[in-house]
Amino acid sequence: MLKYCMFDTSCKNLLVRGVNWIGDSVMTLPALKALRKGLRGTKISLLVKPWVSAVFENNPDIDEIIPYGDMHKGFIGKIKLSRTLSKKKFCSALLLQNAFDAALLPFLAGVKERIGYNRDGRRFLLTNAISVPSSKMHQIYYYLNLVGQIGIKAEYSYPYIYLILDERLDARMRLKEMKRPILGINPGATYGSAKRWFPERFADVATWFVADTGGSVIIFGGKSEVDIADEIYKNINPEFRKTDTLLNVAGQTTLRELISLISECDVFLTNDSGPLHLAYALRIPMVAIFGSTDPRLTGPPPAVESQDNAVVVAPDIPCSPCFERSCKRNDMRCMYAVTSDDVYYGIKKVLPHIPAVFFDRDGTLCQDTGYINNMNDFHVFPEIENLNFLKEKGFKLVGISNQSGIARGLVDANFVQQVNSMFINQYGFVDFSYCPHHPDEHCACRKPEPEMLLRARSRHRINLKKSFVVGDKESDMLLAKSVGAKGILVQTGKLQESHHADFTAANLTDAVQWILNNTK
Repeated sequence: MLKYCMFDTSCKNLLVRGVNWIGDSVMTLPALKALRKGLRGTKISLLVKPWVSAVFENNPDIDEIIPYGDMHKGFIGKIKLSRTLSKKKFCSALLLQNAFDAALLPFLAGVKERIGYNRDGRRFLLTNAISVPSSKMHQIYYYLNLVGQIGIKAEYSYPYIYLILDERLDARMRLKEMKRPILGINPGATYGSAKRWFPERFADVATWFVADTGGSVIIFGGKSEVDIADEIYKNINPEFRKTDTLLNVAGQTTLRELISLISECDVFLTNDSGPLHLAYALRIPMVAIFGSTDPRLTGPPPAVESQDNAVVVAPDIPCSPCFERSCKRNDMRCMYAVTSDDVYYGIKKVLPHIPAVFFDRDGTLCQDTGYINNMNDFHVFPEIENLNFLKEKGFKLVGISNQSGIARGLVDANFVQQVNSMFINQYGFVDFSYCPHHPDEHCACRKPEPEMLLRARSRHRINLKKSFVVGDKESDMLLAKSVGAKGILVQTGKLQESHHADFTAANLTDAVQWILNNTK
């Protein structure tokens, strides 16, 4: 039987010590979300190194980011930081980082309750020392387990990085000359050479991609990976080394710019490194190459989303995974076993290519009578029959609806699912998603956040840049902008105009006609 160390839930000022690596930071996001859900009304401050803080920007689960920078190096620096923390009067500290230092700082700051895993010789610094899990698990669950062990419900959630609309638009503008689809390539791995696939094979895949799809390639990397990126660039077919088919930004981006640019890629190819985790938290279809490490521990998360959205290519050889920084055999057998054909097949498997039309529900497909909760109030617009013309042109029909009435206790979730199923069964929709959360939850799936569209892209291989969003609210138009789709405002709801709309339609008939007229 598990023994739980109960957290002082009366604490309204919690310090969380974050981790130091980009990928690990992404994998702590579900734990932070669980804390927020379990500690409503508590201020959550996150202490992290400046080079990972961009992962947490705009995240509604965090109230404050405290930088642990270079000025805090050495004993004097730690004393200064501990004094800063002491002034903030934290009543509890939860240590996601495993290091001795992570426990020392809140101890010096006089934080009354200090909770973390019992490891790295820091037991005497902790008031609540949690036993390290005895079995191996994905790193996401490792952090969630710590939250669960203090009596907080540690529900799994798929990591999500929040971007504001301007960040998405700036990245899109930077790539406006690049041909679609765009393949992002991340050839580096900070941990060591044993995790890096070969530059010439990345170049092979890039050349095939441009020749096969007519698209383009972006090479990413940190300042220490510029040479690797340059080698890939030089090995790509000279015919494709043009400004509209190849872009090398290695060493030229901040972390936040990197996140934004990755969000604009149609597919992503990566080693096991930080950008791998950024990509799945942005819901980008990806192929991930593993050699010396184990994807079951640090790969794309164990969830349906990953099965739809990610292909892991790993060798089936006895010495892999070895978890070494460099190959002790000096033959890199695991990476040689991963062929360019294997990788390109994976890219073709996840590459989105099908156009879709996304429809809001209430006020767009049916009358908006306000928190519809029975069939007497459910009235489909007769113009819905025109959607057949879209299906004939090869468009997938997908429903996306905010249903906060569920969280407010005004709408039954079973009724929502029943109605949504009608659109699938009677009108040929391939999918119909809804967000059941209250706006105050600031969830990733409530429009205009794009998660419902990104999830549909993964399930149905939808090319969002060739798709349309039809709705009667400003959130629908902002949603279209966030993913680069065309937004159509239908005047069958309360909103009659929007400067974010690409077109304003009187009804579904007008909307369908405009889509057909603007489809190549």
